[in-house]
Amino acid sequence: MSIKVLVADDHKIVRDGLRTLLGKHPDIEVIAEAEDGRTTVQLAGQLWPEVVIMDIAMPGLNGIEATRQVVAGHPDIKVVALSMHSDRRFVSEMLKAGASAYLLKDCAFEELVTAIRTVVANKIYLSPGIAGIVIENYIRNAPKPESSVFSLLSDREREVLQLLAEGRTTKEIASRLNVSNKTIETHRMNIMTKLNIHSVAELTKYAIREGLTSL
Repeated sequence: MSIKVLVADDHKIVRDGLRTLLGKHPDIEVIAEAEDGRTTVQLAGQLWPEVVIMDIAMPGLNGIEATRQVVAGHPDIKVVALSMHSDRRFVSEMLKAGASAYLLKDCAFEELVTAIRTVVANKIYLSPGIAGIVIENYIRNAPKPESSVFSLLSDREREVLQLLAEGRTTKEIASRLNVSNKTIETHRMNIMTKLNIHSVAELTKYAIREGLTSL
């Protein structure tokens, strides 16, 4: 069976071009077109396409709001954002609205076909340039962990913890890090105090759980 696609774009030349190009793929069928967001939402509810190719800048109801309404009313419908906007705000809001893919209009056509097939398989597709924006946005807005080993311990303390968990003695650790035995003992005491853990066995479990080392 072919993938049923609804094309939403306020430019007829874009809709016609997408219909023609997608029509060359026997596993994809364009079943309708929409020139604005409200029509897109209506057609999605009436025709139940598997994929909506959604422009962002559309009159009456923009693509972000249209995506939100389509996905809220019909969670099985996948939205592929196809836009000229690479601005972080547009990308972020479109993905928050429920889009499963985001591509720029200057992408190669075959990339759009790949995106359609990818979202139908319940996966996310981001063009390379967009992926970088998403990752940067995630890093910038990710909440700072309050109980992670990376926030609780210093770089050197994490080094010492890993070596302790791997069964190294105080003397071995001191030799490897070029410090005195007393310094390592102090680090160990500080680690135990910060983590509220009071045995090497428990420290080892903690280090494995936090990904500092493995069994």
